[in-house]
Amino acid sequence: MTTLRPFTCNDMYKFNIVNLDPLTETYGLAFYMQYLAHWPEYFQVAESPSGEIMGYIMGKSEGPGENWHGHVTALTVSPGFRRLGIAGSLMSYLEEVSEKKRAYFVDLFVRVSNSVAINMYKNLGYIVYRTVLEYYSGDPDEDAYDMRKACSRDANLKSVVPLLHPVRTDEVE
Repeated sequence: MTTLRPFTCNDMYKFNIVNLDPLTETYGLAFYMQYLAHWPEYFQVAESPSGEIMGYIMGKSEGPGENWHGHVTALTVSPGFRRLGIAGSLMSYLEEVSEKKRAYFVDLFVRVSNSVAINMYKNLGYIVYRTVLEYYSGDPDEDAYDMRKACSRDANLKSVVPLLHPVRTDEVE
């Protein structure tokens, strides 16, 4: 049975195996600590009965006015625990937090080449809002999709009307 619980500082000693996936963005410890300090409600772990970290989600809330939204900074599940619905559970949790914070939408960035993740997000109700050219600094040829899902506050679904042209990273708010 999987347990979703808040991420703690001690988890940083146990989550390296989850980050070994080449499609997972890995950050320095200070970055994780900043998220934990500023947005602890958005930082959750999926844990196995034996205490092994199966996956985690890290996010934040940001944006002015109608761009107030929940943002998924990182979502990853260890290879041995994939296709069990863990990522979907973590995403549902983050969406619930965003609803409580009265966000208009939830967004995330995903590599254009990561078709498995893109399909999962589409199945969870996300749309490709726009393409961000050369988003990934380690791979300048890799673009990202900015994917979005409207929250209940955006009753007219204005936040999920796709842009018809790609943007550069400096144009992303």
